[in-house]
Amino acid sequence: MSRRALITGITGQDGSYMAEHLLSQGYQVWGLIRGQANPRKSRVSKLAADLNFVNGDLLDQASLVSAVDKIQPDEVYNLGAISFVPMSWEQAELVTEVNGMGVLRMLEAIRMVSGLSISSRPPASGQIRFYQASSSEMFGKVMETPQCETTTFHPRSPYGVAKAYGHYITRNYRESFGVYGVSGMLFNHESPRRGAEFVTRKISLAVAQIKLGLQEKLHLGNLDAVRDWGFAGDYVRAMHLMLQQDVADDYVVGTGQMNSVRDAVRIAFECVGLNWEDHVVIDPKLVRPAEVETLCADSGLARKVLGWEPTVTFDELMRMMVEADLQQATRERQFDDLSLTGAW
Repeated sequence: MSRRALITGITGQDGSYMAEHLLSQGYQVWGLIRGQANPRKSRVSKLAADLNFVNGDLLDQASLVSAVDKIQPDEVYNLGAISFVPMSWEQAELVTEVNGMGVLRMLEAIRMVSGLSISSRPPASGQIRFYQASSSEMFGKVMETPQCETTTFHPRSPYGVAKAYGHYITRNYRESFGVYGVSGMLFNHESPRRGAEFVTRKISLAVAQIKLGLQEKLHLGNLDAVRDWGFAGDYVRAMHLMLQQDVADDYVVGTGQMNSVRDAVRIAFECVGLNWEDHVVIDPKLVRPAEVETLCADSGLARKVLGWEPTVTFDELMRMMVEADLQQATRERQFDDLSLTGAW
């Protein structure tokens, strides 16, 4: 019988790549969706026929218990979150409820369905394995560079604080109840499926529009912020590998290569033969209240234990995103031209 996996956030960037990966591994894949959400109009639209869906909400404990009890999954990937960091200053309570308490609610659902208590021990086989999407934002004002599993957390946003809670409560349930729970401390990972509000996608979308003459300027904040950026498709492989180990543990996942926002802008504009300095405007309103200046992963443990390696370089990633957005913008422009002329 094929293994069953439940993915929260299945319609997001990571969720869609995870669904693809698990289907390729022969899993029966379930996605948690809220209310009237239509997955057939989302990033998983092309996979919808091969997926199963169940209603549930990270804000609603009873719905999570019902979903886990119904599916009886072998693995749960908690990828559902409010992932846009700037939003966490505007809606700190909501972000904390989803990104922090949502983790607790899912762990409680697993514990309750599995019948675990502090005095009980989980069965040797048939145990639900849980993956928590932790974040490099937990390191925040970094204590050392690069950052590894033992680096002290100093989050610089409500988002980072909420993710730190989710990370620690996962570890606590592992130690207190014997839940097979792991956290992946993933550094920034991007793709053509990234939301338009994120800086790398904001850049690639703008470059496509500027190349086609549909936009003149790109407004950005701090060009000197440095990140460790990788490809989301690579990172979901690491998530899956974490749940295949005999012993649950936490892992840092990243490329170990640092690039600035300025580098991302330069590469993106070079893809279409333009000089970025002619089009980029620095907007102080876009600078974070408390900036995370430098993040770089030491993923030595993941490489050694999991056998994981990234396959896409930062240059290749930015080119992938620009090319995808340029193709999409070109198609939309052609459709608009046909609509105006009545040719279709």
